Amino acid sequence: MAGSLAVVNIGQLVTLAGPARPRVGAELRELGLVENAALLVEDGRITSAGPYSQLRSHIPAGATIVDAQGCCVTPGFVDAHTHLVFAGNRAAEFEQRIAGATYQEIAAAGGGILSTVALTRAATEDELLAAARRHRDWMLRSGTTTIEAKSGYGLERETELGMLRVMARLNAEGPARIVSTLLAAHMIPPEFDGHREEYIRWIEEELIPEVSAAKLAACCDAFCDDHALTVNEARRVLTAARRHGLRLRIHAEQFRPGTGAALAAELGTATADHLEAVTCETLALLRDAAVQPVLLPGSVFALRREQYPPARKMIELGLAIVLATDFNPGSSPVASMPFILSLACLQMRLTPAEALVAATLNAAWSLALGDRVGSLEAGKDADFLIHEFNDYREIMYFIAAPLRPRVFVAGKEVTA
Repeated sequence: MAGSLAVVNIGQLVTLAGPARPRVGAELRELGLVENAALLVEDGRITSAGPYSQLRSHIPAGATIVDAQGCCVTPGFVDAHTHLVFAGNRAAEFEQRIAGATYQEIAAAGGGILSTVALTRAATEDELLAAARRHRDWMLRSGTTTIEAKSGYGLERETELGMLRVMARLNAEGPARIVSTLLAAHMIPPEFDGHREEYIRWIEEELIPEVSAAKLAACCDAFCDDHALTVNEARRVLTAARRHGLRLRIHAEQFRPGTGAALAAELGTATADHLEAVTCETLALLRDAAVQPVLLPGSVFALRREQYPPARKMIELGLAIVLATDFNPGSSPVASMPFILSLACLQMRLTPAEALVAATLNAAWSLALGDRVGSLEAGKDADFLIHEFNDYREIMYFIAAPLRPRVFVAGKEVTA
């Protein structure tokens, strides 16, 4: 039958079948494992997932048969926090940090985000597209099939819109799904030194309405930090974004408490990202507001810091944690979700099962895509990985190994 696919001889199928919501607490360890399994797909959607003995009689005549050779099959990774589109790199700053310079010192000297802003402003959209496609392909190779991507390296109209147009073009060409986020509130650009109010007002009154009307972004983010936006500035931007129908996200409490997590609870943002310095009291506020923490251990690792987000406390309190790469040219040049899962297990004491759920199903829900991706259940998009091994724990166990799963998006095998 045209459009039919049957994946057979699956040694271990990780379905993540269960309630249609983000997982919390002990649910994070419930993987819906099926041994000796099969996966049936029709026109890019999963029709059945379960034991081969029960499904073999349901394989349509003429279906394409894929032999998993006894290996493990999982959902594709959902990377819910990336800065995918940018020009150039910051290898020189990488060297400075090795010599002892801090992130804040580099930023104060005109480096950091602003150095990438200068390079990105100078690039054409086609150049940005070529760079973003290369980054996307790195992610696809290690199994990431859905990618949230932020603007924020323009900090002026044309480059911010250009970055979002690049994301739209990349999403249209596929195979990975790109979820676009407006992050013009990344920091105050140098041309607005002494005129912060004017820049915030421009985002509120001009840029957000234009982006929303053109449907160039699904979400709006703000970076709340001492060298970025204040809590009140972030509140203004995010409140304006909500008025124009954008979902809310926030960079919060990366370096010290009091920089945005309570605001996330106040506004009921979809996510609060980073949270390395969050307090237990604020975590309770996030839980009560159903805000999902997006944890970014790659940035802690790359900045050579020691304070990782308190993931175990979050799970104890009942928060629906998410893992993501924070892929960017400065503080987390990490494109590999498997490496992030290894970091989460080793440095934040997540179990392999918890890490996998946080990087698939919970990540999908944080992007309002939980009804489409993140688990292998009937009716969902057939985004899945056939790994080189027969136990999902090997994803994390073989740290930084050049893992190359077979990657399927909407039931079609893709290469990058």
